[in-house]
Amino acid sequence: MHQRIQELMTQAGTDSSGKWMGIEHAEKFAKLIVRECAEIVDTERSNSLGCGYITKTNGMRIKEHFGVDE
Repeated sequence: MHQRIQELMTQAGTDSSGKWMGIEHAEKFAKLIVRECAEIVDTERSNSLGCGYITKTNGMRIKEHFGVDE
């Protein structure tokens, strides 16, 4: 398993065997993944903004789609 996935699982609260201790841990894990993906999208987006401003970034749209707060 990818090291970053393991780190996020630990942050979400798996036990020493790597098993989820409850549904709230799985939900937290999913939110951590969504936040990280949104951050990557916003960090790697193009510098050419065209009109000069953005009302919503792609990362904001991803978090909104999954109902994940800042």
